[in-house]
Amino acid sequence: MDSLACDANEVSHTTRRAFCADLLLTSTGLILAAPTVSKVVAAQDSMVAYPPRKIEGAETLMPGSGLYFNYPTRNDPALLLRSTDGEYRAYSRRCSHAGCSVEFDGPRRCLTCPCHNGAYDARMGQVMFGPPRRPLDEIVLQMRAGGQLWAIGKSFGRNTEMIAKDLGGGD
Repeated sequence: MDSLACDANEVSHTTRRAFCADLLLTSTGLILAAPTVSKVVAAQDSMVAYPPRKIEGAETLMPGSGLYFNYPTRNDPALLLRSTDGEYRAYSRRCSHAGCSVEFDGPRRCLTCPCHNGAYDARMGQVMFGPPRRPLDEIVLQMRAGGQLWAIGKSFGRNTEMIAKDLGGGD
């Protein structure tokens, strides 16, 4: 019986050691993954749906050019851009720094803010230089039957192509 008790203690001791090692590894993994998980959760909560609105004139927009419109209300200036490869992107025209209206600079492929000389990349809405600290709010677009382009919401940092697909739009 003593030999049986001795074997039970060794198994318990080995299991406890293995358990602690696994616990340490798992805890470390969770700590390292926490920033990524929080970014994913924040990104999922960053889209706000608004009533859909057809963007008039989008179908005639030439590649490399832009079209001003308002979304989600007539007091919210926005800009639709069509890249040289034909893809559409839309952004709020309100600078994330001071709320001034940004303008499209086609030759430089950027959106400029005249108030404090800030600039945003036209392809992604990211800050290129100047005082703004965060990208422009992106308007979520959806291509509908007949080639009609609709604005369906605003994204605050998430990939809008994924959002449109999640909402039933996109390919």
